[in-house]
Amino acid sequence: MKPRHKKMAVIALSVSALTVAVILVLNVFQSNLVFFFSPSQVIAKEAPIGKSFRIGGLVEEGSLKREGDGTTMRFAITDTAEAIQIVYTGILPDLFKEGKGVVAQGKIAENGIFYADEVLAKHDENYMPPEAASALEQAAKAQKTSLTQ
Repeated sequence: MKPRHKKMAVIALSVSALTVAVILVLNVFQSNLVFFFSPSQVIAKEAPIGKSFRIGGLVEEGSLKREGDGTTMRFAITDTAEAIQIVYTGILPDLFKEGKGVVAQGKIAENGIFYADEVLAKHDENYMPPEAASALEQAAKAQKTSLTQ
């Protein structure tokens, strides 16, 4: 084999290895990517069914109910326009309360109930996750628009 052909083979092999590495990294990144949706977006069927995503808003007043097993909780998250039922099995954060901001990560089932794997509560009076604050703001604007029409 001529030195020129050896050099071309090394370059071709290097490009192939780099391509495989990039594909693997992008695949891992895509599988770990979690999107955020508001309750209004979930009701509008913009959220993927059966895939993990985050939903955020305020815990609806009077919606918190404990199941018979003692560790499963049912509650609703609202963006003031729509509300989604959440089921979570585990220990809720200390700051979790009705009327307070929350973000839940999990999957929505065909029946429209969101089964959360993780629940995050805001950590002080001035903080709300940017995605949740934006979703609440958009829902309030949409509600004002529908009332004026």
